[in-house]
Amino acid sequence: MDFLIPNQLNYPILSTLIFLPLAGSLILFFIRNETGAKVWTLIVSTVNFLLSLPLYFYFDTATAKYQFGEHAPWIPYFKINYTLGVDGISLLLVLLSTLLIPICVLASWKYISKRVREFLFCLLLMETACVGVFSALDFVLFYIFWEAMLVPMYLLIAVWGGPDKVYASIKFFIYTMAGGVFLLVAMIALYLKAGTFSIPQLMTHSFSPTFQLWIFLGMAIAFAIKVPMAPFHTWLPAAHVEAPTAGSVLLASVLLKMGTYGFVRFCLPITPQASLYFAPLMLWISVISILYGGYVALGQSDMKRLIAYSSVAHMGFVTLGTFLFNKNGLEGAMLQMINHGITTGALFLCVGIIYERSHSRQIMDNAGLGKIMPLYVGFLGFFSLSSMAFPGTNSFVGELLVLIGAFSRELFFGVLTIPGVVLAAAYMLRLLQKIAWGGPGNSAFVDLNLREIVYLIPLALLVLWIGFAPTPFLDVMHASVEHLIQQVQAGQAVALNP
Repeated sequence: MDFLIPNQLNYPILSTLIFLPLAGSLILFFIRNETGAKVWTLIVSTVNFLLSLPLYFYFDTATAKYQFGEHAPWIPYFKINYTLGVDGISLLLVLLSTLLIPICVLASWKYISKRVREFLFCLLLMETACVGVFSALDFVLFYIFWEAMLVPMYLLIAVWGGPDKVYASIKFFIYTMAGGVFLLVAMIALYLKAGTFSIPQLMTHSFSPTFQLWIFLGMAIAFAIKVPMAPFHTWLPAAHVEAPTAGSVLLASVLLKMGTYGFVRFCLPITPQASLYFAPLMLWISVISILYGGYVALGQSDMKRLIAYSSVAHMGFVTLGTFLFNKNGLEGAMLQMINHGITTGALFLCVGIIYERSHSRQIMDNAGLGKIMPLYVGFLGFFSLSSMAFPGTNSFVGELLVLIGAFSRELFFGVLTIPGVVLAAAYMLRLLQKIAWGGPGNSAFVDLNLREIVYLIPLALLVLWIGFAPTPFLDVMHASVEHLIQQVQAGQAVALNP
């Protein structure tokens, strides 16, 4: 397997990152004390994050091959293997996943008061599924982790969600399960045609143009639902509004990235001709998502719903950059996946903080906190500036690269995205103005405590780090992005006549 570099660390680091949370989740049921369960989960998730850091420090940025490889036969009869590895496309997503779980544990410390152990179990199970998705190099293994994610997220919404949690959780489950069916059909068709489930080997297999069209459509529907792209987005606002804070953070910061990751990992390299054929359609849908998400967000009175619709717009930039098929667009899209996870996750944390005090997510019920909670408003303002891609923040770098890629490919698409940038400034400034100065404020509210400051600071530091020094993050991507572009360009050599 020349696509897989032997593990540089000489121990199964990816398997450790996948199964340590799972093992920790099982031990939870032997801990009777709720505080002890919280402490245990925080320890396990923090240790898992620390164990993931060598992935970055030992990563070889000069190669596009998959690194920290692990391979073992699993079901030889069907050529299904346990194969793991990360490249420049998946590395940062693994690190983002391991970072957010301890933050979610801290954010839920006081908020979750019923079935605490079961809640923590779901968080750790989510971590196992998310890390597994981003490191699996066998399609069956990927699909198992992809579907495994549905159960804990469904429970997070259905058990610990808001008043309409049943409706929101069932809608989320049906939408994503339906997308999974399309992905399953595409996976089986690829196996029957190529005789392998190995993702890197499928990338090198030459499929007929017509076959690529159908496979692309099957996979694209699954990934478009997960992103979500308009018009497949309707499950997202309900899920976000009803989910607990930790559920909203994981939904926005990790789960949505599975869709855009799927486009980059599967659609582009496995079906390059179909990707080129459908690129204009995907670019138009991306532009529609940017404008629609921003316009609808502008009219929201519920803070969570506003941020949920902003996610539709921000993820539109990611899919736009993905289907530009140039270096700036793809690197901007991949960086924006990370940026959206950091910034939108932080904004949902800020909403959760104020909801614990006011028990309302309505903007006007939480207006005028500038003098009463200056530290809170400072963090909210900072992350709001990041969300609107203010210069010096992480999102500015990602959106700038996508815009450069759009103008390089076609001036028309670049111009169409500009109103989306303006809308982002409008709805975030409106939110910030109302929360900071929109009323007398509730003098009974107290400002951020130490626990809340602790879990917001790492995200704030990442906003500044990527905003002022994005090179370490972009260097990780260069080789993998260049290799991906070569794979797509190779598809241009054959005419696609469906």
